[in-house]
Amino acid sequence: MGIRTRLRTALVALVLGVGIGLSAATATAPEAAAQQQPAAPPAATEQMLFNYLQGNVEGRVTIPDRRAATLIQPAGRDFQEFWRSTMKWIGGIAILGMLAVLAIFYLVRGTIRIEAGPSGRTIQRFNGVERFAHWLTASTFIVLGITGLNITFGRELLLPLIGPDAFTAWSELAKVAHNYLSFPFTLGVVLMLVLWVKDNLPSATDARWFAEGGGLIGHGHPPARKFNAGQKLIFWSVVLGGAAIAVTGYIMMFPFQFWATDIAGMQLAIQLHGIIALVMIAIILAHIYIGSLGMEGAFAAMGTGRVDLNWAKEHHSLWVDEMMSGGRAAAAPPGARSAGAD
Repeated sequence: MGIRTRLRTALVALVLGVGIGLSAATATAPEAAAQQQPAAPPAATEQMLFNYLQGNVEGRVTIPDRRAATLIQPAGRDFQEFWRSTMKWIGGIAILGMLAVLAIFYLVRGTIRIEAGPSGRTIQRFNGVERFAHWLTASTFIVLGITGLNITFGRELLLPLIGPDAFTAWSELAKVAHNYLSFPFTLGVVLMLVLWVKDNLPSATDARWFAEGGGLIGHGHPPARKFNAGQKLIFWSVVLGGAAIAVTGYIMMFPFQFWATDIAGMQLAIQLHGIIALVMIAIILAHIYIGSLGMEGAFAAMGTGRVDLNWAKEHHSLWVDEMMSGGRAAAAPPGARSAGAD
C-alpha cells in the first residue's frame, strides 16, 4: 500500500471517529442536563393555597365597607356543607325521632284517661290573658316552624311535588310570613315569661314528679302545683329557646348589626338559629301530643280555660288544694245539673 493510500485511510478513520464522538456527546447532553436540573414542583392545589394564606382572600376597595374586599372565604365552604348536609341530619333525627317515640308511646300507653272519670265539675285553670299569650305564641310558632322547614327541606321534599313555579311563589310568601310573624312570636314569649315565671321555678316536688314518671309511666299521679316538672321543662324550653331563635333571627334580618359584625358571626347566627329551631320543633311536637291525643281533658285547659275537677286533682293536686283554700270552688258546666240535684 502506498503512502498516499495510507494517509487517505487514516484521514477517513479520524473523521469517522470525530463524528461518532460528537454524536454520542449530543445524545447524552440532554440526559445529563435533565439529571442536573431539579424536578419541577407539583402544581399547588386550591386547598394548599388557602392553607398558605390562612384566611380570606381579599382584594382592595375604595369604599368604607371593608367587608366588600373579601373575595373568597374558605370557611364558607364548611358552612355550606353544614347547611346542606349536617343541618338536614339534625332535623331528620330530631323531628322524625320524636314522632317515632310518640307513636310508640301511644301504641304502648294509649290515651291517659281520667282514672276517676269526669266529675262534671270544672275549675278555672287559665284566664283569658294567659290563653291569649299561649295561642299567640303557639300559632305563630307553627307558621314559623313550617316556613323555616321549607328553607331546610323544601327543595328536596316540596319542589318535586308542586313544581318550580308553585314552589317559588310559596317560598316567597313563606319568607315574608317568617319575617313578620317573628315579632308577635317574640311578644308571646315575653308575655308567657311575665305571666308564668313565678309558677315555673324549680321546687322540691319536681324531683318526686320525675322519680314517679310524672303519671305518664304507670298509673301513679305525683303531686304538683300549677305546673308540674314536665311542663316546667316545656316552659323554659320555649322561653330560652324562643329568645335564642328570636335574637339570632333578628341578626339575620338586620345583617352585620349587633354583635355579628362580620361574615363569621353571621354564619354562626344562622347555624344556631337552625339548630335551636329544629330542637324546639321536636319538643313542641311532644307538647302538642300530650295536650291533645295523649291525655284526656288536657286540651280544655287552653281551650276553654276550665278543666275537669277530677283531672285537676289527679295531675295538679297541690294546685287544687291552693285554689280550694282560697275560696275558688269548682263549678258545674253551664246547663249541667248540680251534684245534689234530684
